[in-house]
Amino acid sequence: MSKILLLTPPFTQLNTPYPATAYLKGYLNTLNVDAYQADLGIETTLQLFSKAGLETVFDTILTHYDPHELSANLQRILLLSSRYQQTIEPVIRFLQNKNPTLAHQICSRHYLPEAHRFAQLDNIEWAFGTMGIHDKARHLATLYLEDIGDLIRQTLDEYFGFSRYAERLSRSANEFDPLETALETENSLISDIMCQLLEQLIEAEAPTVVCLSVPFPGNLFAALKCGQFIKENYPALAIVLGGGYANTELRSLSEERLFNYVDYIALDDGEAPLKNLLEYLDGKRPLHQLKRVFSLQGGVVCFHDNDPEKDIPQREVGCPDYSNLMLDTYLSVIEVVNPMHRLWSDGRWNKLTLAHGCYWGKCSFCDISLDYIQRYEPISAAILCDRIEQIIEQTGENGFHFVDEAAPPALLKEVSLEIIARGLTVVWWTNIRFEKAFSADLCRLLKAAGCIAVSGGLEVASDRLLELMQKGVTVKQVARVCDNFSSSGIMVHAYLMYGFPTQSDQETIDSMEMVRQLFEQEVLQSAFWHQFAMTAHSPVGMNPEAYSVKDTSPSFGGFADNDRYHQDPQGAEHALYSEGLKISLFNFMHGIGLDYNLNYWFDFDCPSTTIQPSFIQNCLESAVQKQKHNPQLCWIGGPVYIEQIGPGKSLLHFVQPQQQTSLEIKLEIGPYILSLISCIEAKNSIKWDQLKKETKAEDWPFYDAIKKSYIWQELRKNGLLNL
Repeated sequence: MSKILLLTPPFTQLNTPYPATAYLKGYLNTLNVDAYQADLGIETTLQLFSKAGLETVFDTILTHYDPHELSANLQRILLLSSRYQQTIEPVIRFLQNKNPTLAHQICSRHYLPEAHRFAQLDNIEWAFGTMGIHDKARHLATLYLEDIGDLIRQTLDEYFGFSRYAERLSRSANEFDPLETALETENSLISDIMCQLLEQLIEAEAPTVVCLSVPFPGNLFAALKCGQFIKENYPALAIVLGGGYANTELRSLSEERLFNYVDYIALDDGEAPLKNLLEYLDGKRPLHQLKRVFSLQGGVVCFHDNDPEKDIPQREVGCPDYSNLMLDTYLSVIEVVNPMHRLWSDGRWNKLTLAHGCYWGKCSFCDISLDYIQRYEPISAAILCDRIEQIIEQTGENGFHFVDEAAPPALLKEVSLEIIARGLTVVWWTNIRFEKAFSADLCRLLKAAGCIAVSGGLEVASDRLLELMQKGVTVKQVARVCDNFSSSGIMVHAYLMYGFPTQSDQETIDSMEMVRQLFEQEVLQSAFWHQFAMTAHSPVGMNPEAYSVKDTSPSFGGFADNDRYHQDPQGAEHALYSEGLKISLFNFMHGIGLDYNLNYWFDFDCPSTTIQPSFIQNCLESAVQKQKHNPQLCWIGGPVYIEQIGPGKSLLHFVQPQQQTSLEIKLEIGPYILSLISCIEAKNSIKWDQLKKETKAEDWPFYDAIKKSYIWQELRKNGLLNL
C-alpha cells in the first residue's frame, strides 16, 4: 500500500499555506490512503531566519566576499550582523503573533537594525497615522526581513525571494537548458536547508510516493531540486509533479531531461490522476489507463490519458485537510499599508473553493480552454458550510479566502444565507466579476455573512476593449457594483490591464482617468496594473489574427509552452506607460494626486483624456435600483419590538448591536410587521409570493399596504433585504 508525502516546495506565501496539498490530502482521506503533507517554504524560511541560520549566512558571506567589494548597504548589514542575530528570533515570534508586546520596541525605531528598505519610510510615514502600533511594527519588521533578503539575494543566492524562488528561470521557459544548468550547479545555502528538511521528512515518514505541488513558476526550481535530491538518495521513491504550473506550461511537454528529476507529471485536477497512478504503482492498473499523466518510456515522453472515467465530482473530493502543516508558525507580514492590498500577505487564511471552474468562461485573455476554468461545477451551500465548519474546528482559524476564478453571485448568496442560518462567525474575501447581480442588498447580505473584501477584473476601463475582451461588463456597471460593495463596508480591489491588442494611447489615458475617478469617488480601495500577456490557451493566443496581433514566439523547445510573444501594429507603445500607471496608482490608493493632470505622471507627452471629469460621479448618481416583482426577502437586522405610546399609536424599535432606532406607526400595523419579520427569520429567507401563500387572505392587504408605504423603506434601512 502506498504512503504519500505531499510537498509544497519553496516559496509561495509567508502568511498561509498554499491549499493544493490540503485538497489532495482531504481526497486521499476518502480513499483511506495514508498521506503526510509539509510546506517546505515556511520550514526553510524559519530555519534560515533564525539566530543559527543568520550566523551561517554571515559566516558564509565573509568566507566568500571581501566586504569592501560589496555595496555600502550590504556593508552596513554585515557590520550590524550581531544585532540582526540578536533580534531575528524575537521578530519572527512577533510576526507569528506569539510575542505581541515587542511591537512597542519595534516602533521605538531603536530596536531593529535598519538598512536600505527603511529609506522608503520617508515617503510613507504619514500612512502610519491610520495604522495601530501593532500594524506599524509588523510593517517595520517586514522591511527588516526584506533587508536581510536583499543581502542573501545579492551574495549567496540570486534566486531568493520570499514568495518565489528562481522564478525567472521558469517563466517563459521555452527550453529546458537554463533550468538544467542551474540545477546541476552547486547547491546554495537555501537549497541545502531545503534538502536537509526533505531528508528529515523522508526518514520520518518513509513514503513510497512523493508528490510535488508546483502552483507557480517560482516553485518549479525548488521542486526539481527536491526531485534531484530524491533521485540521488532515495531512487526507489516515485516522484510526481503537478499543480498550476504543469497545467498551463507543460501541456505540450516533449523534453525527456525533465524526467531526470521526476517520474510523472500530472495535469489538471489531481484527484483522479493521482488515484489512478497509485493503482498503477500498486500493480492494480495498466500504464495505458492512467489519466492525464506524462512519463518517460524508452527514452520518449509519453502522455497517458485512456481512463474512461470522469473526474471526481467536487462533492466527493472530501474536505481539505490542513493537518501536519505548521499552522501556528506562518508569518503575518505587511508589505503595503493599503488595507485591501495587504490581505495577500497578512493573516492566516484557510483557502477554499466554492465552485470548480469559471461560470463565465468567456474572457478572451484568459486560459478558458483549460479544464480548471472551462469545467464549471458548483457545490451546494450546505456542503460548503459543512467544510467551513470542519476546517475551523481543525485549524482554529475562521478566516477564509475563497480562491475561485470568479465566485458565482447566486452561490455566494446561498452560502451567505447558510452561514447566517448556522450562526457561524466567518471572515472571508474572494474574487468576483463586477456584474449587475451584485446589487446593494446582496452586498449587504455578503457583509452580514462575514465578507470583508472582493477583488475583480476591471481590466481596461474602456467599453470598446471590454467588449473585445468579452468581459460582459461596462465601465458604468463596474462603477455601480464597486459602489454597492463599498457602501456595504466591503473593500474592493481591481485588477487593471494595459496593452490589450489594438489599445491606443488615447484608450490608455482614458482608462487611467476612469481609475482616477473611481478612487476619487472612494468606490475602489486598491488596484494593480499589469501589462497584457498573451498565453497559448486563451482565445487571443489561439487566434491572434482575430485580435489584430501577430504571434512572434520562437519555435517550441520541448519544455514550457504558455507565454507567447506578440506584435501589436495597431496599438500604442504599451511599455512606455508602465511606470507612470504604476506610480500614479500607488498615489491614488493613498488619496494623493487625484487632482493632478494625468500628464504629470509621465515623462513624455501623452494625449489629454476625453472622459468628462464627472463621468463616474454621474454613473453613481443616476443608478436606479430596479424593484423585483417577486423578491426574496431576508432579515439581517437585530431584534424588533413594539411599544404603545398612545391611543392608536406605537413605536417600532429596531435594536442593533451598536444603536437603537425607532419609528412611529399605527398600532394596528405593528403585529403584521412583527409577523413579517418573524416569518423571514424563521425561514432565513422567503419569496414575496410564498409569503402571500402562507398568509391569511384577510390579512394580506395589511402586508401589501406595508410594502407600498414609508414603513417598507424604514425596514429596508434596518435590515430587510430584497434579494
